[in-house]
Amino acid sequence: MKTYYECCKAPKQRSTMGKKVKEDKKPPPDDVFDTLAVESRQAGTVVLMLSSPEEDVQSKACEAIYKFVDKCDENKKQLLDLGAGEALLKLMQSEDRIVRRNACMAMGVMTAHPEVRKFLRKREESVPAFIQLLAPEEDTVVHEFSALGLSNMATEFSSKASIFESGGVDALVKCLSSSDPDVQKNSVEALAQLLLDYQSRAAIRDADGLNPLLELLKSEFAIIQKLSLLALDRASQDSENRSALRELEAMSKLIDFVAHPEWNDLHVMAVMVLSNLLEDIESLELIKETGGLKRLVALITDQVPPEEEPKAGTGKGEKKAGSRAAKKSAKGSKSGKKDESEKEEPPPGEAIIPTLPDVKMCAAKAIARSAKSAENRKILHEQEAEKMLIHLLSHESNDVQTAAAQALGVMSENLLSKDSIREWEGLQPLIKLCNSDNGDVKEAATLALANLTAGNSTNCQEVSNLNGVETLIHLLADSRDEAVANTCCVLTNMATEEGLRSEAQGKGVVTALLEPLKSQNTRVQAKSSLAVAAFVCDADSRSDFRNAGGIENLVMLLHSGNDEVRRNAAWALAVCAVDEPTAIEICKLGGMDLLQEIQVSGTRKNPFAEVALERLLDANLSAKYSLTGQLSSTNLIEDGFYDAGQIRPNTKFMSIEDYCKQELNDKRPILFIVAKADPVATQSASNPELEAKDNSKTNVSGKSSRTGREGKGKSKQKEKEEKQKEEELQAQLQKEAEALANSENQPFNPPTDSNLVKYIEEVTERILPLATTTEQVKALAQFVADKMGGCIEKGQLPNFSWELPLSQVKFELKSNVVPIGKIKAGIHIHRALLFKALADRIALPCTLTRGEYNRAWNEVMLPETPEQPGAQKFPPRCFIVDLIHQPGRLMRSDSPEAVTYKKL
Repeated sequence: MKTYYECCKAPKQRSTMGKKVKEDKKPPPDDVFDTLAVESRQAGTVVLMLSSPEEDVQSKACEAIYKFVDKCDENKKQLLDLGAGEALLKLMQSEDRIVRRNACMAMGVMTAHPEVRKFLRKREESVPAFIQLLAPEEDTVVHEFSALGLSNMATEFSSKASIFESGGVDALVKCLSSSDPDVQKNSVEALAQLLLDYQSRAAIRDADGLNPLLELLKSEFAIIQKLSLLALDRASQDSENRSALRELEAMSKLIDFVAHPEWNDLHVMAVMVLSNLLEDIESLELIKETGGLKRLVALITDQVPPEEEPKAGTGKGEKKAGSRAAKKSAKGSKSGKKDESEKEEPPPGEAIIPTLPDVKMCAAKAIARSAKSAENRKILHEQEAEKMLIHLLSHESNDVQTAAAQALGVMSENLLSKDSIREWEGLQPLIKLCNSDNGDVKEAATLALANLTAGNSTNCQEVSNLNGVETLIHLLADSRDEAVANTCCVLTNMATEEGLRSEAQGKGVVTALLEPLKSQNTRVQAKSSLAVAAFVCDADSRSDFRNAGGIENLVMLLHSGNDEVRRNAAWALAVCAVDEPTAIEICKLGGMDLLQEIQVSGTRKNPFAEVALERLLDANLSAKYSLTGQLSSTNLIEDGFYDAGQIRPNTKFMSIEDYCKQELNDKRPILFIVAKADPVATQSASNPELEAKDNSKTNVSGKSSRTGREGKGKSKQKEKEEKQKEEELQAQLQKEAEALANSENQPFNPPTDSNLVKYIEEVTERILPLATTTEQVKALAQFVADKMGGCIEKGQLPNFSWELPLSQVKFELKSNVVPIGKIKAGIHIHRALLFKALADRIALPCTLTRGEYNRAWNEVMLPETPEQPGAQKFPPRCFIVDLIHQPGRLMRSDSPEAVTYKKL
């Protein structure tokens, strides 16, 4: 470091001892040091000079330090390490104006280094020292560098608090009105940093600082305008500040600012401030009344605002966009005036320069932000804001397209906007954007379509007319998760219309939904599951979905830890489980077990899983009866039903094939319902010739033997015929043997029950023709009791022998599965099951309920009193059918005797 300064040394006192000195004469000039010129290249030397008692030395040293630290950051750190910080802080409070000024300049520049700011944070007097130098009586240069120091220190939160507590906001606000642009720049920059704290936002309003910030928008320096907009953006995040800005006509001033094309590089920030202001409905109403909203829309869409339309030959309202790069920033030093080229007016009649893409994007985002409120959406719709957004969809910038589509998505939450967007042909560009290569554009476009088609069948039809179905189905395989999720929402909305649903199904939407189901994104999983539920509502689509392996994907989603995914997957399974083949597939894949686990869980239980489990059980009545112990009148028992007894909810339910493969045991038998006769017995009864096959062979052999002994009386022709018949019989027996040998490789063939077939035929012939339901119930109850051992007197049920005969049947069949028709002695559980099976065959509605201790009963709804069959009583009442003690007796379900029948 090289410095030059003049240093005046104090005169040395000479000794007067032994000398005579005249009192009336002044010391001679040679008794004092002359002015000393010192040149130093060491920073430490200058730091030592800061401690000099002479103000001139202090001033020159501070000036030298200022020049030194202004060169680079390393110099700032070097001076701090040499101890210049303490001395400069002290000199900032000096009584000499020059010393204060130079010390403030040096320290203000040094605050740009983080180590210097760290040092100042530890000194409580540092912030008040800077604020004190902002007093009106101080020089402009002092104001400039004091504000610069506060601006640098305000980058740390702790310093923000110190500046606020020391009254720095008021002092900085007063500096905004300074005539010096550097003071304005540093002050507004410091305020912009302070306004990140909510306390300062209220303080600047109390200090009347909002109006000076608006006035700075007229500055000729770009950096001042930029910092002013930044401060306004942060200040307008406070609701009370927004109210104050409305009173100051801030929105009109900001729109005027946007109307100047030469300031186009700052239009984005101006629109951001407008975005904050438009968040309040009061601001939106005000801008609507003043016509500012339409003016803003015209500016964003590159149209001439109505109030600025040029008159013929004058070119009024037309500006030329100039470059802001030529303007001086005014940062750190005095800013000069504008160039003469910047003062030149644009030539009249020149066309308006379009706003920048970033400005359009921010304007669309401002509309979207304001439209979050229902009241604001209404006002924006009245001002036809949708037209501007639709216009921006055709812009070449992806960012503009994205912002416009997002804003349309928010605006479409207004019912009137949905129709307006369609009428203004906004759906076609949105569908076109779905084919964009940009992921953000596709995501925003699909989101807008999802909101536009929600609850609006006309928009759904319009999307189909614009060939949007193919585009949407193609998007299901896109790599952008959010776009896929939004697409699923659009397709789900369209599926509410039968014609559109059929069209999408014909174009392969069901199989296309398999890919989103495999996604790892929970939102995609949830929305695609919901779409599956919307489209698999007929047998063909369920078959396609099942054959494509979609059931497995849905079952896997039941493992998800996301509540929405589990709910939607369960709902899709509930829709799929309507038909039996799909329900069987779900059970094979473990869907029933997972649904049971969900239902017994305290945190994962949900009504959708309950509905799915109920639907699944309705398609698998055997499992339903074993799990719930209840079959309703609409649950019709068909061939293949079996009663495996009551099982726990978390126990795996086995198939009838598994039960048939088990070895014979001493547990309760599996009661099986199958109205299928023994094919051998049936064929023998209907074809006596087949029954005598073995005898035929013997007879033929006997005839051959006799032919040998009585061959003389037989003709050769007859011998040939008999030989041919014998060969045919041998071939037929061989085929039967091969069929029996291959039977082990055939699919599972359940046991037969020829007795049940006879029961059904007899019931159909004798009971079905009866006149009333009551008569049918009584006759059927008596029929069941007769087939199961007759009536049992009260108190004699323990003496009724039914276990041994049932065990004998199991032993004869060598199986734990016993067809119901083979049971000749049964109690409640056997009789109630047989009653339900036969009643369902003749369309006699009844329920089947399992009780405790081998109890079971049937309930029927009768519209007439049993004692008075002809007397109609409405509504129908519930009766329990007695199948044990007095077969055919009907008991009111809430009567004491019915309660006794269930328990005893």
